[in-house]
Amino acid sequence: MLKIIRFLYIAFIFILVLGCQRQDSKANEQDLFQVKSVKDGHSKKIIFLLIDSLMSQAIDQGIKQKELPAFQYLINHGQYNKNMVSSFPTMSVTIDSSLLTGSYPNENHVPGLTWFSSDTKKVINYGTGPMEVLRHGVDPTLVDGLIHLNNKHLNPKLPTIYEDLAKRGLKAGSINGLIYRGSRDHKLSIPAWIHGPTSLPKEIPVQGPDFLALGSLTNPLKGIKNLPDDITRRIGINNQYSIETVKHLIQANKLPDFLFVYLPDLDQKIHKDGPPSLNGVKEVDQQLHSLLRSFPSPEEALKEVIFIIAGDSGMTRIFPAEKNPVIDLPSMFKGYNVLSPGENVTDKTEIVLAVNETMAYVYKLNRNKSLQDIARLLTTDPRIDFVSWKENEWMYAVQGATAKMLQYKADGKIKDHYQQKWAVKGDLGVLDLKVNAVNNSIVYGLYPDVLERLSGALHSHKGEFLVVTAKPGYELADQSSPTHKGGGGHGSIRQEESLVPLIICGTDQKPQYLRIIDLKAFLLKLLSNSK
Repeated sequence: MLKIIRFLYIAFIFILVLGCQRQDSKANEQDLFQVKSVKDGHSKKIIFLLIDSLMSQAIDQGIKQKELPAFQYLINHGQYNKNMVSSFPTMSVTIDSSLLTGSYPNENHVPGLTWFSSDTKKVINYGTGPMEVLRHGVDPTLVDGLIHLNNKHLNPKLPTIYEDLAKRGLKAGSINGLIYRGSRDHKLSIPAWIHGPTSLPKEIPVQGPDFLALGSLTNPLKGIKNLPDDITRRIGINNQYSIETVKHLIQANKLPDFLFVYLPDLDQKIHKDGPPSLNGVKEVDQQLHSLLRSFPSPEEALKEVIFIIAGDSGMTRIFPAEKNPVIDLPSMFKGYNVLSPGENVTDKTEIVLAVNETMAYVYKLNRNKSLQDIARLLTTDPRIDFVSWKENEWMYAVQGATAKMLQYKADGKIKDHYQQKWAVKGDLGVLDLKVNAVNNSIVYGLYPDVLERLSGALHSHKGEFLVVTAKPGYELADQSSPTHKGGGGHGSIRQEESLVPLIICGTDQKPQYLRIIDLKAFLLKLLSNSK
């Protein structure tokens, strides 16, 4: 994802604006002494590798062509699920929050890569793209991403897996994960070329798991192992940094009970080339092979560790430029006062946009207009998939071009596969639902777990707003949003962008349901019983 989340591009922005300078700050912490599991040597540990934009189609193609031996080995010796349901919107910051808290955004309170806070009257942007970040402001982007995301925006009343493990006396670590809130004190060291021209201090106190590695901002191995963490390598937010850090913990016999590892590199290749992108997956396979070789043998690796490998979201191929794939949202609100990136909200502001690639939030600040009035404007464009909003306990979804409508609410008499209860009325085809009259159940089609996931987005934060999604092949844009013509995009709730692979090796146990929000409970159970 060129979502530049994990502030990959934020680093590049500073390079462009301030010039290349080397970070000379020394590591302020050495937490290797406190990270090793205190359990006996017969207890299995978990290494969870989250591979950005990994898709089962690419895995299957690579295995068929005999080009992914590490993936082949892990699949042959474990469980391979191709259809785990991600969070919504399908953007990494929201997905990671859902994975590590076991909840959708209605509970974890991280609505997307960009969203509007009705409390502060400001657009929150964790780093969508260079031009948009520059217009929004580098300073607020860094403050939101480095300070507010974990300390304030992520629901403080909802424990992360790191906090739950600490209460159980178990050790945990995070390598390059942007969502890392835990119970142990750490410091992010901000280089002079960042804190000098911004409001960021030299050091930011944060709380994370026992072992916290976040590129050069907090590198516990500095002075111990030479890692690729300079500004030419995205200040360490890259696959090689992540893999080499894991390998050191393995070889030094310092693995915690649970280690989360984020591998970001594949995402950019698929954004550029479109799905499926086998070249990037082949590089990941080589890195997995290198990781397995850190043990005496691959067989020994599976005896000592439970490996879990997952994608975070899929991607849809975006049409080339000649097919007009970019839906320019501001142009659809002629006659409205639409907030431009970087502007402050005033009493005259009527519409605020927060675009998450193939999904967007549209906020209504004008009390004289209804959400349905704004929805009508949007659904006139046949490239819009559907527009949704909430009124009291009911949620509404209107199909693009046809204007067909579905209404639904929670706690009805119809159950879905996940034992969630709903009441639905109107045109079920809007969200591709079917009702089985025999057992009074809902069957999902093109939109996995859509009722709960859409409800999660609609209840993720305060304000009057709509959720807008684009049809496959198209993406939404504000004035300076990054676009991916001829490449790949995600954000929406369709299965192409929502279904991701899950590989589990070293245990026969399975999560209750194949959803990313069910992994936290599964991991905690494994760590309680692993022998």
